[in-house]
Amino acid sequence: MDTLIDTASRRQSLSDQPATPILFAHFVLRSSNVQPMIDWYSAVLNMRVVQRTDYICFLTYDDEHHRLGIVNLAGLKAPDAKTSGLAHVAYTFADIGALLSTYRRVKALGIEPARCIHHGPTVSIYYRDPDGNGVELQVDRYATKEATAAYFQTEAFRKNPIGVAFDPEALVKAYEAGAPESELLDMPDGPPAPPQSAPAKGA
Repeated sequence: MDTLIDTASRRQSLSDQPATPILFAHFVLRSSNVQPMIDWYSAVLNMRVVQRTDYICFLTYDDEHHRLGIVNLAGLKAPDAKTSGLAHVAYTFADIGALLSTYRRVKALGIEPARCIHHGPTVSIYYRDPDGNGVELQVDRYATKEATAAYFQTEAFRKNPIGVAFDPEALVKAYEAGAPESELLDMPDGPPAPPQSAPAKGA
């Protein structure tokens, strides 16, 4: 005869301590512009469609079941400059070569950056998707997460927490000329970049 195992009696009590997530799973956008949005995220982030219905499309770029959901809703309006909400989402690439090759590949498709900022801890290229949502593609400047996090505590970051604008074409040329990665990741001289602008649909 099978013996029932009393798992409840062996389970520890639920902790009263805060728990942290183990990963960032996905985000969901509402759009009246679904196909151009699918095309854009497929092109820029190499996403693929997992499942699509008339109501929602799920996309991913790795083994997670979905990283992005796009809900199809008719008649939506773009946010204006006085609307609160999400500023941007960010994706980290493995190295500066992967970031720059993505920049050049999507530029050939007619997808131009909204701005390019060396923040100090990261080198970042910002885009707007077809609905005007901000998407940051970045690479960490330092080899470890600890070193990158430490930059946030420096006097340089306190004085300029936004960073300095850079020319991606100049960085591509330097990369292809064989400049060392440490040089490519160095923060350029220049005035602080202006704050992020308000969303602009189709920009």
